[in-house]
Amino acid sequence: MGKKRKSTRSQKGLQVVTLCISTTLVLVLLGFVVFSVLTARNLSAYVKEHLTVTVMLNDDVSVNQAHRLCRDLYHRPYSFEIDYISKEQAKREQTLAMGSDPSEFLGFNPFTATLEVRLKADYVNRDSLKWIVVEMKKHPEVTDVAYQEDLTDKVHHNLQKINLVLLVLAVLLTCVSFSLISSMVKLDVYSRRFLIHTMKLVGASWGFIRRPFLRNAFWVGVLAGLLACLSLAGIVYGLYRYEPSVLLILTWQDLAFTAVVVLLFGVVITTICSYFSVNRFLRMKAGQLYKI
Repeated sequence: MGKKRKSTRSQKGLQVVTLCISTTLVLVLLGFVVFSVLTARNLSAYVKEHLTVTVMLNDDVSVNQAHRLCRDLYHRPYSFEIDYISKEQAKREQTLAMGSDPSEFLGFNPFTATLEVRLKADYVNRDSLKWIVVEMKKHPEVTDVAYQEDLTDKVHHNLQKINLVLLVLAVLLTCVSFSLISSMVKLDVYSRRFLIHTMKLVGASWGFIRRPFLRNAFWVGVLAGLLACLSLAGIVYGLYRYEPSVLLILTWQDLAFTAVVVLLFGVVITTICSYFSVNRFLRMKAGQLYKI
């Protein structure tokens, strides 16, 4: 009798471990999906915010006037970052790039002072750039405003396609994850269907019968969620050691959000699936249990 009880406990423990490992693997997959969506969003903002609008200034604009214009533009809702490049700095940079100083044979500095304006991601699109350029040209210090219109359109179009693909992939993989976890929980409850029936025979209420199954599913979800979070944290740490700049597009807030989503998904799905699976067997009669 003792050996049989020990064997039953061992089998039950193996089922719990198997369910926990399987759920962890599915949650890791779900975490990758969340990572991909968040990374694509951050990458889109990062790329857009590094597209530059060049504001060319008059030759007679002083440094103080240029700085005042910088402050004025910086307080505009579309400005993310502004760099002032003086005529002398532009000449030094071009001399270094070309290997010769053009002012030596021209007799004057041919370069103009400019402002390199980086816009916020929400304003990097064709419509917004049109009115931003018009507004910038209204300043008397500005002679012209230039930006790579074709590049802006291509970046915007490509990022939209990437976001759409990742969104569709996220929905599909979320459905797959739900289905896989649901199937594993159902198998776990199925293996104990005769125990459920025995408890019914001795007069246990449905709530009393469900309680240990729900408690077990809850803790399996918590453990699987924590293991999945640790696995994802290890992967992110490996990426960081390989390329530290990955944190430019994957923030700690995103990591925390992913951990919360994975943990909640694991707990909620295992608990809900366990609830409905137990209810299914509670409604069955003894003869039906042998036919499934």
